[in-house]
Amino acid sequence: MLLGVIKEPDGEKRVAIIPNSIKKLRKAGFNIIIEEGAGISANHLDSEYEKAGGKIGSRQDALTADIIVSIRLPEVSILRNSQMVACVSDPFRNAQKISSYIKKSITLFSMDMIPRRLSRAQSMDVNSSQDNLAGYKAVLLGASQVPKGIPMMTTSAGTIRPAKVVIMGSGVAGLQAIATAKRLGAVVYASDVRKSAAEQIESVGGRFIEVEGMDDFEDEAGYAKPLTLEFIQKVNDTVCEVASDADIIVTTARIFGRPAPITVPSSAVLNFKSGAVIVDMNSDVGGNCELTKPGEIFTTDNGVIIVGTSNLPGTVANSASMLYSNNLTTFITSISKDGNIVLSEDDDILVGPSEDSDFYVPGMGGVLICSNGKIHSKQTRLGGVL
Repeated sequence: MLLGVIKEPDGEKRVAIIPNSIKKLRKAGFNIIIEEGAGISANHLDSEYEKAGGKIGSRQDALTADIIVSIRLPEVSILRNSQMVACVSDPFRNAQKISSYIKKSITLFSMDMIPRRLSRAQSMDVNSSQDNLAGYKAVLLGASQVPKGIPMMTTSAGTIRPAKVVIMGSGVAGLQAIATAKRLGAVVYASDVRKSAAEQIESVGGRFIEVEGMDDFEDEAGYAKPLTLEFIQKVNDTVCEVASDADIIVTTARIFGRPAPITVPSSAVLNFKSGAVIVDMNSDVGGNCELTKPGEIFTTDNGVIIVGTSNLPGTVANSASMLYSNNLTTFITSISKDGNIVLSEDDDILVGPSEDSDFYVPGMGGVLICSNGKIHSKQTRLGGVL
């Protein structure tokens, strides 16, 4: 079977497969063709792919492959009927494009739909691998923008107090942000709506922000549940009060398949000190800060710097590509035999855990979104998107 690696659209520096993964894919029986220049932005030359056993060709050559692998969802117009595609499709926000895939009988594997609680899925979880890097980079962006040093410094001219950093949310991205800020020498406070997060926050050096009346707002899949408007207001007020004298505030709250919740309203920004930096990790899905401008960095009238840089994993493209490539290669080889993709309705990774599984969550689907004009993802179908 021929596997094609295509170059990502402008603005995306990552690549789906790196040269180190070629050997594993070839061992599994695949031939690999890589679009010329596909890995250059992630620091992987065409010669490295060829040395690893891949073949370099034109974009059209790569698109003749039986299965196309990428990060972004390819435009359906460049694909042929009944082709296979593995990428991050974000089906809830790309419903119209997914419908076009279904009509063209394309088999689509959406890597962002990995059932993350399955132990076998951990090594394929692109959400975790990319969020981890995003949390790291968010703190570095904040540190580069804030007009003061991060660690405590004692000099003959006086002592510089450590920066105060507040991380809103402590999922994968949040925990890495906490750990990174702590390593830089900051005093770190963090919040979350999940009770289980307190111990995790403290384990990486943060101080948990307790909200009175907090319950455990975590669903069976490990994501934060949507909150009531009253409790959202309570959390916002409590955390923003702690953040009022912070130097860096990083927002991480993301609800799967929905717009990002507002955790920093404009009224709170007015109370932040001049020189404070807000790094909004979810500017691409609406933003957690009410004033965020997607893709921009700007300063408010009261001197607060708001960073709306999107696609943070793409800003560390070399590392992000390596992790994504490992995730994707593990997935592809797990569903293949003798160089051919084998689809099984009994595979929990593809279709979601069965009802008698310990990991079953009503409506949770798997990576296989559609094939042969049929929708397979329970989560997508029940969500009313398709």
